[in-house]
Amino acid sequence: MSDKAVLERADKAAPDKKSATRADEVRLAIEEDIFLGRLRPGTRLDEESLAQRFNISRTPIREAILQLVHAGLVEKQPRHGAVVAPLKLHRMVQMFEVMSEIEGLCCRYAARRMSDEEKQQLKELHETSRAHMQARRLDEYYAVNRAFHEAVQAGSHNEPLQDIARGLFVRLAPYRRYQLNHPSRIQDSFDEHDAVVESILAGDPEGAYQAMRRHVTIQIDIFAEFVSIMGGQQIQ
Repeated sequence: MSDKAVLERADKAAPDKKSATRADEVRLAIEEDIFLGRLRPGTRLDEESLAQRFNISRTPIREAILQLVHAGLVEKQPRHGAVVAPLKLHRMVQMFEVMSEIEGLCCRYAARRMSDEEKQQLKELHETSRAHMQARRLDEYYAVNRAFHEAVQAGSHNEPLQDIARGLFVRLAPYRRYQLNHPSRIQDSFDEHDAVVESILAGDPEGAYQAMRRHVTIQIDIFAEFVSIMGGQQIQ
């Protein structure tokens, strides 16, 4: 997705376009780069280069970086400035363990509370992802995957739970994207989503909870293996 498209999407997503600052738009664009793996952990965010890329002053760039620091996606390092936050493997595993429970709960409540319209939207997202899975379009699949999880979270109709899930999802997003590079993972991911959708549509809270927990937990093993294959270069 181009920078222009990301900024346009930010405008459309804002409840009030006038309230969306340039810093918010830049933050969304940088988040997109992190989510899709274009900015890897440890990559330095150079203010001057970013200002040239977005054709704006460095002030909103600094504001965007500060927002990313608060979200945990970026950290400030001595002598290096702002960099995409690295994550120690054991810490990542712990966060995935929490995420599996949180998203499992979202699924449990979604199976009870999703409206017919929300269920239809979830089915449509799942079908959209099928074509990307079959063509092995990883970036496109991951974008729909993200929307799929957000739809399940929203379907829980539990705002505190959604807030926790969103925070963890944002922090783990770059790493969830990496594991799709593992052979057969995209097919397996789709099949796991299939089990989630089936349970939600059947109104089976426990089945939905277990299906989502399995889906997220499997990612721990897949990601750990992927890091091993890559020689641990992507994580500190």
